[in-house]
Amino acid sequence: MRLVLVGPPGAGKGTQAQFLAAHYSIPHISTGDIFRANLKANTPLGQEAKTFMDAGQLVPDSVTNAMVKDRLTWDDLANGFLLDGFPRNVVQAEVLRAILAEKSTPLDAVLELSIPNELIIARLSSRRTCRACGQPATPEAANCGACGGELYQREDDKAEVIGKRLEVYEEQTEPIIHFYRTEGLLITIDADGEISEITERATTALARVKA
Repeated sequence: MRLVLVGPPGAGKGTQAQFLAAHYSIPHISTGDIFRANLKANTPLGQEAKTFMDAGQLVPDSVTNAMVKDRLTWDDLANGFLLDGFPRNVVQAEVLRAILAEKSTPLDAVLELSIPNELIIARLSSRRTCRACGQPATPEAANCGACGGELYQREDDKAEVIGKRLEVYEEQTEPIIHFYRTEGLLITIDADGEISEITERATTALARVKA
């Protein structure tokens, strides 16, 4: 299964990516992990990315694309992969299509986790994080369940910040929804509900792709 996972912040992509990667026995490839690995290993791409980051600039698509292209050459992709966080725009989607065309390994599907903005804002704005260990906690918790530390609300979990993040998503990433719909690859599922329910919806929908 060669799969791209898309959806707005707060849709549960990270959680579902873990379950789906385990279900299909494929690597979960996130752009965050790729960046950290290149920076830690001080690769030429990592060094190039660091020059932009140190200058307070966004890492350009060309560097991100090169990192993803390199990751897609690894030997652990025999059963496929799950891409999370890439592509973020149509240009990156076209680059990914070209990379996979070179290998004759096109995408099987693009899974969109769909959830109304008001539910995302309610979900994220109620989230609390431990100051000591960084673990998330439920709103009703008095202290961190992992270490007993003090809980607080992160700046990017405040309603006004979440609203801006959703605006950025709609401007930059939603066009790839249309791109993959026209490619015939898009599968959309409802991402509201219990984690296990959402996973079941996803695997049921994706089973039709491989049928």
